[in-house]
Amino acid sequence: MAQRVATEYVNASIQVTEAEMPILMSLCEAQQLRLQVFVLDNGNHEVVLQDEAGGEAIRLTFERIHGHYVCVLSCRVEQLKLTNVLRKLISAFKGDAVVNRIYQGFTMVYHYLEGKVIRIVEVKGDQHKTVFEHRDTIGRMEAQFRRQTVEEEIGILRRAVNELLDLRNQTSAAAEIADIDERLQHHSRLLFALEA
Repeated sequence: MAQRVATEYVNASIQVTEAEMPILMSLCEAQQLRLQVFVLDNGNHEVVLQDEAGGEAIRLTFERIHGHYVCVLSCRVEQLKLTNVLRKLISAFKGDAVVNRIYQGFTMVYHYLEGKVIRIVEVKGDQHKTVFEHRDTIGRMEAQFRRQTVEEEIGILRRAVNELLDLRNQTSAAAEIADIDERLQHHSRLLFALEA
């Protein structure tokens, strides 16, 4: 199995409420990392995570915006525990990110949306190969439901056309026939559009 060289977080963003901030801190502490929290004068929070050996560290700045704390982060991480805590934070707090997991000779690019991986792309030089892409099952089911609604409309229009044709066969007045023909023409255009 390929050994990961480093992980790059590109424009990762996490948003937490004030009530969720202690949960975020406990999640970081559970990863056995050194944790320092600074509360700045303007209410912003700065969280410094460092591996146990005191080597690599990352600094997360949470800006207070409209009652939420927002952290936008771009960094390169080599230490596995730091990588794992960032992944867990993005997942737990429904963050968005592009994460480059760099291996010798290739890179795996993970696209996160609302904490879930929606796409994974393998990059080797100039070649890009999609390994995984999230399929919107609920969206497809809703589209199917809408298609059934269209089928119901087609059924209603066909019944209306049949009634108009019966009425036309029973009518002998030229003015009424012209009116029925105009309505039939309108209905046939609608049917054509719906069936397409």
